[in-house]
Amino acid sequence: MPRATRLRSRLTAPLARLDPGDREVLWLYLLTRLALAITAYGARWLFPADRDAHDPGPLLAPFERWDWGFYQRIAREGYFPGTTGPWTEGWDHREAFLPGFPSALRLAHTVVPDWAAAGLLVSFAAGAVAVVALGRIARVCLPGTGTAGGRRTVLFFLLSPCAVFLAAGYTEALFLALALPAWLAALRRAWPLAAVLTALATTVRASGLFLAAALVTHFALSAYRSDRPEDRRAVWRQAPWPALCALPPAAYSAYLFTYTGDWMAWKHAQERGWYRTFHWPWESWAHTWDSAFGRLHTTGYAVMFQTELAAMAAGLLLLGALLWWRRWPEAVYLALTLWALGTSYWYLSVPRSTLLWWPLWIALAALSLRRPRFTTAYLCLAVPISTAVALTFLTGRWAG
Repeated sequence: MPRATRLRSRLTAPLARLDPGDREVLWLYLLTRLALAITAYGARWLFPADRDAHDPGPLLAPFERWDWGFYQRIAREGYFPGTTGPWTEGWDHREAFLPGFPSALRLAHTVVPDWAAAGLLVSFAAGAVAVVALGRIARVCLPGTGTAGGRRTVLFFLLSPCAVFLAAGYTEALFLALALPAWLAALRRAWPLAAVLTALATTVRASGLFLAAALVTHFALSAYRSDRPEDRRAVWRQAPWPALCALPPAAYSAYLFTYTGDWMAWKHAQERGWYRTFHWPWESWAHTWDSAFGRLHTTGYAVMFQTELAAMAAGLLLLGALLWWRRWPEAVYLALTLWALGTSYWYLSVPRSTLLWWPLWIALAALSLRRPRFTTAYLCLAVPISTAVALTFLTGRWAG
């Protein structure tokens, strides 16, 4: 075989393993990436920081917002550059951000010199992996729907209100690129692969720990539901694999301890920088309600707190549905997520977290396949909300 032919075969091998359902969701993914690029272009020209500006500014500036600055600084400088740290006045509490995404960003930067472009590249590639995995999970959970179930799930997901964060240099896409294949592997009882991917997901977001709890639940139920004793023994022989998920968080805690002398440095940074001190759920709801409707903040922040309340309410409804359907592993994942988000001083980043609730998008797709009018209703409501949130983020306003 000629060398050029062998090279072409290696490059196209991953595409050859994609089935028609995978290609359909990737087509949707590319179209929505184009739509977001158009939105970012319009935001840059129509809503500059200076209303009298004649130059729209750098091309990728709309994506360099909020948490992106932390990821870039960690990737460029590390966690404790020089002699700085939590003991330094004006410290930015960067240790609150886990190392997975900054590590991927630094790796991408070796190929792409521009930091913002490197971040977008990481999210673009990770998002493609995530939507393929989500489509496959949907086909497993919605038997008999063919490719329609996966396509509808991914469509609802990509047009969801906070979909802009899948394209930005944030952690959501990379986390899902690990978490969703991990869950797909768990559904297929490929426990070593599921454990390794879940362990990697814990380096990107704390939600990886909740995924690990769901994985352990699914593992235990698989052993319990096995009909034959030899099948149960075969499952339990895989028991050490889920324990792998605890290693990355332990390693990160040990790393922070060597610099700060604090095993809980990550949690304490969250508390100092983002008011993530423990409060009872009703206290957190009350604080968020006051921030949303008590005229304590400007209108832009107030409406974001209103979306926090709406997202929390949606999460509680979804949790109730998962319990009703006896989807215990997914219920464990969501319950831990809502507890973590719902016990801070106020709700923060709950709308963004909905991107990580894959049972939500599968449930909505299932409903739409039974009731065709629901698809029209969803699109008519989700698209303008998604556009508004995207413009809010891309113009430098807080979009949670």
